[in-house]
Amino acid sequence: MKEYTRELVDFLHGLEARDLPSEVIHRARYFLLDYLACAIRGSREESSAAVQRMIQRTGANGCATIIGTRMRTIPGLAAMANGASAHGIEQDDTHSGGSIHLGATMYSAALALAETLPDTSPDAFFTAVVAGFEAAARIAMAVQPKEHYSLGFHMTPTCGVFGAAITSAKLLGLSAEQTLAAVGIAGSMAAGSMEFLADGAWTKRIHPGLAAQNGIHAALLAAEGFTGPLRMLEGRDGFLHGYSRNPIAERLTANLGESFEILHTAVKPHACCRYMQGPIDAVLAIMSEHKIEASQIRQIEIAVLEAGWGIVAEPRARKYSPESVVDTQFSMPFGAAVAAIDGVAGLEQFTCEKARSPKIRQLMNKVALVKDPRIEENFPKEWAARVTIEVENGQRWEKFVRYPKGDPENPLTWDEMAAKFRMLTGTVFSSERSDEIIAAVSSAKPAALPALCT
Repeated sequence: MKEYTRELVDFLHGLEARDLPSEVIHRARYFLLDYLACAIRGSREESSAAVQRMIQRTGANGCATIIGTRMRTIPGLAAMANGASAHGIEQDDTHSGGSIHLGATMYSAALALAETLPDTSPDAFFTAVVAGFEAAARIAMAVQPKEHYSLGFHMTPTCGVFGAAITSAKLLGLSAEQTLAAVGIAGSMAAGSMEFLADGAWTKRIHPGLAAQNGIHAALLAAEGFTGPLRMLEGRDGFLHGYSRNPIAERLTANLGESFEILHTAVKPHACCRYMQGPIDAVLAIMSEHKIEASQIRQIEIAVLEAGWGIVAEPRARKYSPESVVDTQFSMPFGAAVAAIDGVAGLEQFTCEKARSPKIRQLMNKVALVKDPRIEENFPKEWAARVTIEVENGQRWEKFVRYPKGDPENPLTWDEMAAKFRMLTGTVFSSERSDEIIAAVSSAKPAALPALCT
């Protein structure tokens, strides 16, 4: 049997900054800015505060910053807290092919370790992050998102822990054999359930943080000689066979080095699930282009991608009657209704107060969710969406979105990303402080960045 784990690890272990095209480094900085925006604003969420209090109670002091606070702790705990914050507002990046949030895990691990390794160069930092993105994305594509979801797993922590182990191993300077051991160890730390959807629990928010923490610990254990299975990904009882009914192992190593998965990663303009981004774009476009008032709407028909159906469309009772912020972030009827009424779908829209609004509830009941084979044709390369809005006089308008805003093919520009950063951090920092961080992402050593985020 082909040794996929070793081939992938050997390639990523040997990856150096000179091997990376300039566009890859640019995207790494771009996603760092997005990560910091989400982590800074996310540090104010109730779920993040609970994590921060837990860490404070442990009394674990160290030099790694918990972003958005004045607290410092050991790298693993800082990575856990920062990952939870970065994912807490549901506005962080998503890799298209793997349906996985990468930055919240990889940057959380990398920044926490970089603070303990003051000589880490920007080149080494970004190369380690790119390698982590590559590992986690390829593993997610290999288990196949739809198959993984059907077993109740969440890609971000289960696959992300391997990426965090790779990122950490590179920053720690581990050998190829030690890195292979770290990946093997990480395989026994791969966990994360989708059961949060049943009652709007916070567990999804901590998933990237747990993956980052475990990835760091896997690498640190390997550095001390602790061993792990050598064929953790493809082995008989390995990750692929345990976490997917139909894995495609070839995706782990196909065309390694010809392109990098960080280039196939999207960002979110809207503060909700990735499967809702395209439909919300379409709703906003139709409402704006045809000057429609929400009160005129008779029906909004939305074609939802199959892979996301059980996440944002079912169970019907929960999706049409959200009771928590998490519920709203994963309700397609809610997202469509609030976008049509408010003309925007930001953090201020995904709230319990909005969920209780009679006006929004009324419009939600006019949202019809359907399946459409046309939007499935090029998924997951394209996260297409189709929306039809019919008004009371019988007029109908349809919008097809091939690439949601924020996709690599329809990206936020650097200036738009900076605007997102300022918008999210505006309630935490002054405009001057936010501008300092934006400038630092382009020029400063990554290890110095957390000092600007407290």
